[in-house]
Amino acid sequence: MSASADATVALKSRFPKASDRASLDYPALNLPPADVPAALGALRAELGFDFLADLTAVDGSMTASPRFTVIYHLYSTTAHDYVRIASDCADDAAPEMPTVTGLWPAADWHEREVYDMFGIRFAGHPDLRRILMWDGYPHFPLRKEFPLAGIDATLPDPEVVAETHASVKPAPMAGGPFVATPGRMNLGESEPRAKDESWSERREKPGQPGAI
Repeated sequence: MSASADATVALKSRFPKASDRASLDYPALNLPPADVPAALGALRAELGFDFLADLTAVDGSMTASPRFTVIYHLYSTTAHDYVRIASDCADDAAPEMPTVTGLWPAADWHEREVYDMFGIRFAGHPDLRRILMWDGYPHFPLRKEFPLAGIDATLPDPEVVAETHASVKPAPMAGGPFVATPGRMNLGESEPRAKDESWSERREKPGQPGAI
């Protein structure tokens, strides 16, 4: 078996609530939030998955329950293999997950981004605050109810607003929707790409009024 397959077998024997997760590329497991720090610690210290490649989240929809799932992609720098761990937040209204900053200091910014974009809090995080949007911004841009083009909002600095009369304006979905490539590959190569690259903010979408 591959290193990632061996790792999932080892975790399932140690964590009875672990279950296989459907995946088109690398072996993946579902784990309850309480098991996440210990399971990721075992992957790092004992099973060779020493690099936290990515920490992100999924919003299943406003009607799904559980609604929010936190996803961890771990990479083994010796076996050159990936494993994916997913954990559903127990509370749809106030989603939370334990921090893993004690295992990987770089998780600090990953978790802050997930909090900023999805509103998922990380218990025990040393400095949980927004990292892309400004403090006081009232929305979570990667939640399903947030429009793909964005929401008109006032800039956070009143002096800038007074001087420029500018605001945060919705943007056209240039080239969207965006899709990821399925299948087993380097995760960096499967980043979402524009499904339609024939237009942008500077070049009208074909077939639309004003298009050449």
